[in-house]
Amino acid sequence: MRIKIIAKKEYEGLKAIRKNFSESDDADICLAVGGDGTFIRAAREFDGPILPIRCSENGSVGYYSDISLDDVDTIVKSLKGRQYSIEKLADKIELAYAGRRYHAVNEIVMNNALEEVGFRIYELGGGRRRRLYPYTMSGDGLLVTGLVGSTAYNKSAGGPIILSTGVLCITFLNVDGPYRNPIIVGSDSIIEVEVVKYRGRLRYDGIELGTLRAGNTFRVKLSDKALKIVRLKNWGETFGEKLERIIRSRMQP
Repeated sequence: MRIKIIAKKEYEGLKAIRKNFSESDDADICLAVGGDGTFIRAAREFDGPILPIRCSENGSVGYYSDISLDDVDTIVKSLKGRQYSIEKLADKIELAYAGRRYHAVNEIVMNNALEEVGFRIYELGGGRRRRLYPYTMSGDGLLVTGLVGSTAYNKSAGGPIILSTGVLCITFLNVDGPYRNPIIVGSDSIIEVEVVKYRGRLRYDGIELGTLRAGNTFRVKLSDKALKIVRLKNWGETFGEKLERIIRSRMQP
C-alpha cells in the first residue's frame, strides 16, 4: 500500500507509519494528521480516500477523526491488515465565478468588503432564474456549506449542524431583512448570488478569490466530486460521542 501523509507538523508518531509504508503522491490513501484544518487541506490536495488522524495537542478538535495518533500501532495494524472500509462522507461544493470553477470542502463565503454588502439570491432550474427572496438583503454577507463545513464557521454563525449528504445550507451573516434564518436546499439546486450595492469579498475554504462589485455574480451547487474517508474496523464515533470529546477538549487547561 502506498500512502501520502499531510500533517500539521512532524509528529513523533509518524516515524512508525513511515517505517511500515511507502510514500507517494500517487497514493492509495492519504493520512491527514492534525486537526480539522489539516483534514480540509488534505481534501483539497488529494482526490482519493483520506484517513483523518487527530494529533494529541491541546485544543486540537479533529471533528472528523475517529482515531488519535496516540493509537499509531492500531493505525498501522489496521492499514496493513486491510481492516478498514472506504466511505463517501459528502459531496464537495462547486463554486462558479469569473469563468472558473472551484471545489470547496468546508464552505463558500461572501463577506462585506467595507461596512456592508447588498445582494440578491436566486435559484436556477428548468431554464428559469427565480428570486429566492423578494427583496435585497444587506449586511455582512452569507456562507454556503454542506455536511462537512456545517460544524465549522457555519456553526459559529448560528447555522445548523448537518448530518445528511445531498443538501446545501445558506447561512446569513448579520443581515437585515424580514426573513434571515438559514435555509436548506436540495442536491439539484443551483444558487446564484448577485451583488447589487457596495462590495463583497469572495473566498472558499479560506482562499481569497476576489472582490465583488455591483453586477457581479457567483453560482454554487453540490459538486460531482466526492469526499471519501477511511474508516478503521471497530473504530468510530457517534455524533454524540464526538460532541462529548470536543466539549472535554475545550475544558482542558
